[in-house]
Amino acid sequence: MSNINNLSKFGGCLVRLNEMKVTEHIKNAKGKTLYSFEILPPIKGQSIQSIFDAIDPLMEFNPPFIDVTYLREDYIYKQHPNGLLEKVAYRKRPSTVATCAAIINKYKVDAVPHLICGGFTKDETENALIDLQFLGIDNVLVLRGDARKSDSSFIPTPGGHAYASDLLQHVVNMNNGRYLHEDMENSEKTDFCIGVAGYPEKHFESPNLSTDFQYLKMKADLGADFIVTQMFFDNSKYKAFVDRCRENGIHIPIIPGLKPLTNSKQLVSLPKTFHLDIPLELSEAVQACKSEHDVREVGVEWMIEQCKELKAMGAPVLHFYTMGNPKPTKRIIQAVF
Repeated sequence: MSNINNLSKFGGCLVRLNEMKVTEHIKNAKGKTLYSFEILPPIKGQSIQSIFDAIDPLMEFNPPFIDVTYLREDYIYKQHPNGLLEKVAYRKRPSTVATCAAIINKYKVDAVPHLICGGFTKDETENALIDLQFLGIDNVLVLRGDARKSDSSFIPTPGGHAYASDLLQHVVNMNNGRYLHEDMENSEKTDFCIGVAGYPEKHFESPNLSTDFQYLKMKADLGADFIVTQMFFDNSKYKAFVDRCRENGIHIPIIPGLKPLTNSKQLVSLPKTFHLDIPLELSEAVQACKSEHDVREVGVEWMIEQCKELKAMGAPVLHFYTMGNPKPTKRIIQAVF
């Protein structure tokens, strides 16, 4: 997050109309289902306009907040004239906080940056949180983050957090005025609304669903304010997840994460990447399609029905993983809201 230090001085330029926490948006909706979406920051070297182009078609629906992901660094190998290869750290999308600031400034809606463990020391994380506070960004989604593509499993950054619960505790400590360096005097309390991830079909590294719930309960007890789930295509799994959360004393809002199928390759790639199950009815419908256009139609129609059912179930927010493609999400929202 080295770019963050260059942003805090622009904090006074950000004009906010409705600076609210995610939980306040949900409370003010008084039971009405809201809608939000998640975007990727621009690839390094690209203009912010590509992000605006992905957001503009969805703003007519007045989303209360927009999430911006954070991806950790990976490694590339640079070949020198002598033939030797140099391993170089490279961050493909480095501008999460800058993207949040741009969204706030242009659209006057709340932005929710992701915070991840991988790639940052504890000091860098704390400095980033301070800069977020100065920018008036008071919602965060804390995640462990994925392993680098070059690593077979997640490897913590030396001096950084190893688990999302550790990162969560760090934010909670700052909300209570406790910083890493105890000799700091007159430390002000931050006021972050903290989201965490939930997995209706179990986190792929958890030995079983019961253990997964133990960790989620620990995060809720530590001070998490809301949960955003991994994507799913079977609403019965979301309902079972919510029911089990409530039975285990987890009473914070649970926001379903959603993404429509848009191509036939996702029948393999989504289960492989996100360790989720695609219902037989959906997979058979996709396999029966004659073209990729037909696949997109099936994916959108499935998601429309899924969203209608989730609204009827009382989901507080429908959160769409747009991946820079607003067209399917726009069609779904037009049909549902």
